[in-house]
Amino acid sequence: MIQNLLDGVLTGSFLSLGAIGLTLVMHILRFANFSHAELLSIGAYAALVFDRLFEALLPVFAAAFAPLTLTGALVLALLVSMVATGASAVLIDILVFRRIRENGRELSMVFASFGMALVVRNLIGLVFGLHSQLYSPDIAFATVLSFDPLILVKPDQLFVFVAALAIMAVLHLVLTRTTFGFALRAVAENPALAQANGVNLRAMITAVWLIAGALAAAAGVFYGLSHQITPVMGRDLVLPIFAATIVGGIGSVNGALLGGFIVGIATNLSLVILPAGYTPAVPFLMILAVLLVRPNGLFGEARE
Repeated sequence: MIQNLLDGVLTGSFLSLGAIGLTLVMHILRFANFSHAELLSIGAYAALVFDRLFEALLPVFAAAFAPLTLTGALVLALLVSMVATGASAVLIDILVFRRIRENGRELSMVFASFGMALVVRNLIGLVFGLHSQLYSPDIAFATVLSFDPLILVKPDQLFVFVAALAIMAVLHLVLTRTTFGFALRAVAENPALAQANGVNLRAMITAVWLIAGALAAAAGVFYGLSHQITPVMGRDLVLPIFAATIVGGIGSVNGALLGGFIVGIATNLSLVILPAGYTPAVPFLMILAVLLVRPNGLFGEARE
């Protein structure tokens, strides 16, 4: 039970990153972007490519930071991947979502996001193959935190947890202590009024896509450090990320953070009473429960 709880907290760290990006897009642009989880795949595979590139060009960065399997090359690749994935999100918006949004067809944007998810997923499979891949072939040995009961944790998992919290803390400061953060919240509440007061609406939308893409890239890389990366990882993560967003409340960054941990913990604790094959249904059941009991989520507010 305690091991499942710990695993749930560690899983929740990267789910929260994905959910924060999704909740920002949903709050600003008012549509459910079902292709958001594919940004995690883009980020994970972009980091894989740049990791191999940096290892070849800069051998000094190929060494791992013991006891982690993380290398200096992968750290650099993570940063580049966040930029590249943010740019990819902006490009997708320019090519697809902006055209539909300017015609005032919000429901069409939802259907378009399904299509984009399929396109991105299959492109990744075409380029990288359908097999799973690892950032490092090294075996990561778990550290024993307790013998009675037996509690194990991998150093990479602790790194993911700490790094995810650090990214969330920086984002929180940006959104609550800067002029940009105030402008972004103004656009979320009333785009027309914010634009009338001098806020560049198009620039804010571009910034939201950049942030969402960067957070998704970090979540994808962190997932890859704890698991394996595959072309269908976005398909497998879309439901938990949406569940975290809905549980926390659409538009609430703090809610998405908490929702990610709630979903991660609930999914891992369900292994105590359910066979592993049934755990993917847990996020869906959580979505149904929240929509029935508290449709606006834990921290969400009703919107007109």
